[in-house]
Amino acid sequence: MRDKNQHYDVVIVGGGPAGLSGALTLSRARRSVLVLDAGAPRNAPASHAHNYLGREGVPPLELLADGRAEAAGYGAEIVEGTAVAAEKLPGGGFRVVREDGGAVEARRLLVTTGLVDELPDLPGLAERWGRDVLHCPYCHGWEVRERPVGIVAVGPAAVHQALLWRQWTDDVTLFRHTRPDFTDEEYEQLAARGISVVDGEVTGLEVADDRLTGVRLAGGTVIPREAVVIQPRFTARSGLLRSLGLEPTALEVAGQAVGTYIAADPTGATDVPGVFVAGNVANLMEQVIGAAAAGLKAAAAVNADLVTDDTRRAVEARRAPFSAEAERQVAERVLGDSRHGLLETR
Repeated sequence: MRDKNQHYDVVIVGGGPAGLSGALTLSRARRSVLVLDAGAPRNAPASHAHNYLGREGVPPLELLADGRAEAAGYGAEIVEGTAVAAEKLPGGGFRVVREDGGAVEARRLLVTTGLVDELPDLPGLAERWGRDVLHCPYCHGWEVRERPVGIVAVGPAAVHQALLWRQWTDDVTLFRHTRPDFTDEEYEQLAARGISVVDGEVTGLEVADDRLTGVRLAGGTVIPREAVVIQPRFTARSGLLRSLGLEPTALEVAGQAVGTYIAADPTGATDVPGVFVAGNVANLMEQVIGAAAAGLKAAAAVNADLVTDDTRRAVEARRAPFSAEAERQVAERVLGDSRHGLLETR
């Protein structure tokens, strides 16, 4: 960042797949782009990213490094730093303030700050997160196929989770934990699929040689498992957007809030003109490839918005000389009439 008064067409806050995809698209559209990246990717604990066509199994940090290089190759500036606030400028555009006090200005903002996985308060979950404590079968199901998997019921979709993971392994155990009892219909579905249900509160995980080996219950019983599935609370990183007046919306499942997101239209446009969002901050269920696609779509919308603004300014500039000439001609006529006594004094 060259100086705090540097002005860009677009500042992108967040350097994950959505943000870098947006930066690549906008740079190729010959826009001046700055990416502010706090350096805390959501999938950093995972060893590989999956279901990204052409890049299946790529390490997440490698994917981001390649994305930075591609965007920078077209002129995007990528700077490490945390954006803490933004404000609308009186003459249009925005000022983004960083944690270190520096600031930059932009005509448009694209916010791709993602979300935070808030884990249940159970010992051992955070340390194993993204390794053998999982939540998405499409991200990790293949890697634990045909292995003993435990589902810890912490949300309203526990039965659905168990039935879903049954696709990858026939050894699924659902720990009811602190959830209310399931319905007769749910028990019938679980039994039909060969999924066992264990009552009792889960108090922790058993680990040996840096591998998960079981789930420990309050009474001390340990049920052998090699992977555990939980449902985190998905909370959008919305602090910057709140400073612009955009409040997060609660996402509910079966009447229970499971996360928050920033509402936007299909292009990523928010209720604040000139502010766009993409990726997990706007769609809690988006995977890596979807986030990248959302970044592309939002970037195209940003560029179209800027084209409209550029055209408006060009039309105003084109009209300005004619307006000035017309005013001069009127002034000359008035002056001439006054000299010839044709103006009536009132």
